[in-house]
Amino acid sequence: MTASPPRRPALWSAAGLAAFLCLWQGTVLTGLLPPAWVPAPSAVPGALLREIGDGIWFTAIGDSLGHYASGVIAGSLLGIAVGIGIALLPRFAAAQAWVARLLRPIPPLAWIPFALIWFGPSETAAAFIIGVGVFWLNYFATDAAVRAVDPGLVELAAAFGQGGFFRRLRRVILPAAMPGILSGVRAGLGQGWMAVVAAELFGIPGIGQRMTEAAGLLATDVLVLYMLTIALLYGLTDLVFEAVTNRVLAWTRP
Repeated sequence: MTASPPRRPALWSAAGLAAFLCLWQGTVLTGLLPPAWVPAPSAVPGALLREIGDGIWFTAIGDSLGHYASGVIAGSLLGIAVGIGIALLPRFAAAQAWVARLLRPIPPLAWIPFALIWFGPSETAAAFIIGVGVFWLNYFATDAAVRAVDPGLVELAAAFGQGGFFRRLRRVILPAAMPGILSGVRAGLGQGWMAVVAAELFGIPGIGQRMTEAAGLLATDVLVLYMLTIALLYGLTDLVFEAVTNRVLAWTRP
């Protein structure tokens, strides 16, 4: 027997968040958590006002958004293109199979030394690191989505005159696989924010670099501020992408 869901889940969620913040504040004020290690939640708004007043907050966000957008777009497009290729072209799939098995287990962060050697501490280096992680998510999601397309749809399209590889790809395969492809893109949006901060920890301007500076000064309130900033940016990115996805896939709903 499963419990019934709460009548007002939003209120329960808000109450849970409020309880968490109160517990956090209480443990810092009572000394259970040293303020030098973990700031009280009440210290974060002050840190935000200082960062905005000094012009740092918006600059850091703008720098990170530049790396993020470049890496996510490049990694997504390349991953989708290669995923379509391996799903529809058996010889290409066989030719790249062992290359993919060799490179896939390498985490994006392991490419940071090479990115710095090749591109220096630049936006290109950060975009490369982000793109590597995003690529593989789109690669596998697109491959699975295209392979899941009902072969009967392709045969039916051919019977009604939709001949030619590219015509069937555009008219039948991509529309049918689009929900799965977009799910991979959405996962890549989150992966990109995980990688962007790590890439910037090595001297590339952005949120990660600012967090490194704050850590050196033991400014834990600034650290928490930028951790929450990342969460906010990811939430906004995901919300916008969900709205776009709902519009793009409106034809799939009755």
